[in-house]
Amino acid sequence: MTILADLLSTMFERRYRTPGQGRASGRPVEALMADLLGSAGETSELALAQDILGHYASLDDAGKLAFLRHMAHDMNIDPETVRSALDAYEQAPSKLSYRAFMTAAEPQRQELIRRLNRVPGATGALVRMRADLLRLAGDDPELAALDLDFRHLFASWFNRGFLVLRPINWESPAHILEKIIAYEAVHAIHSWDDLRRRLQPQDRRCFAFFHPAMPDEPLIFVEVALTKGIPGSIQTLLAEDRAAINPETCDTAVFYSISNCQAGLASISFGNSLIKQVAADLSGELKGLKSFVTLSPIPLLTKWAKGEGIELPQEPDARRALAAHYLLNAKGRGDAPFDPVARFHLGNGALVHAVHADADASDNGQAQSGGVMVNYLYDLAQVAVNHENFATKRKIVASSEVTSLAKTGANAMTAER
Repeated sequence: MTILADLLSTMFERRYRTPGQGRASGRPVEALMADLLGSAGETSELALAQDILGHYASLDDAGKLAFLRHMAHDMNIDPETVRSALDAYEQAPSKLSYRAFMTAAEPQRQELIRRLNRVPGATGALVRMRADLLRLAGDDPELAALDLDFRHLFASWFNRGFLVLRPINWESPAHILEKIIAYEAVHAIHSWDDLRRRLQPQDRRCFAFFHPAMPDEPLIFVEVALTKGIPGSIQTLLAEDRAAINPETCDTAVFYSISNCQAGLASISFGNSLIKQVAADLSGELKGLKSFVTLSPIPLLTKWAKGEGIELPQEPDARRALAAHYLLNAKGRGDAPFDPVARFHLGNGALVHAVHADADASDNGQAQSGGVMVNYLYDLAQVAVNHENFATKRKIVASSEVTSLAKTGANAMTAER
């Protein structure tokens, strides 16, 4: 972690009054929202924002939905005003006409969200508000547009320059460790002993991104195993009787679990920066590391196979071949890979390195992919080129072994049909 990141983290390690503990107000929340947008004084603005956030926190789902619909409908842009402002700018481009267009084109709700965020501790409350929006919106088009405003603002507030990378270890505060257990989304942590096995041994690491305005809430974290060689089974990595090895003798860093922690930050990308930062930090610490790989689930393999009218093969090599074909050839929206984990890692510039049968014996692993897992390899010298080719041409880079496996899987599918 850089000195600047340390300073930022320390500066924001404070305890604020939680939104929801503001002064009581009997006025309708819609009136408070209008007053907040018209407020010119900092003290009154903070009090109004506190009242609004407190009111929202007290609502049930029906009340929250009504609050969000008010933002979406009554605080939207006026298309006619936008058209007039654009016409005026087109006829006489100037600083003033452009400013008028910008003002007309930005819905009031964006400024409302900004002003709400001036309350100490409000950033987390707004992240939770967006989580409610995603949960309650359904197919309402106005609420979908409101979500774009949240995403627009959060993309700025949570950009890489504001994030602090912290190591998580067995000596980390208990309330942080409890959240690691709760937020683990790939391989469930079943007990404190299970967590200890992932954090305490010298060949295990964990890193998380935090935001200075949410110092006690990890945004995303990655669990790392330092190994000799590239592993092909999660059971091996997480075995209770595993003997730890000296990190100085390891040649591979395995990112075996990456978990997003905040539902309200969905679609705000942190994973790319996290993996690259952790890889860079580990490279600087351990000079013997040569390979940076994942051991990743294939969460939609079974679902895809059923959609194709086939069952996953019982024979391990046939299952590997089908999985390889799926990873390289199954397409979703926009000709992107069907598999979300594949989209993530290939979009970051990784390549499909190896596919393993019987790699995940858990109930979840069996249900998702018949236990098949995949290594994505981050070749730090090639990730930029791979990323560019994937982004512009949807080109998927894979090892010769995986490419050959995929051909076998494709031929087997053709023969079965």
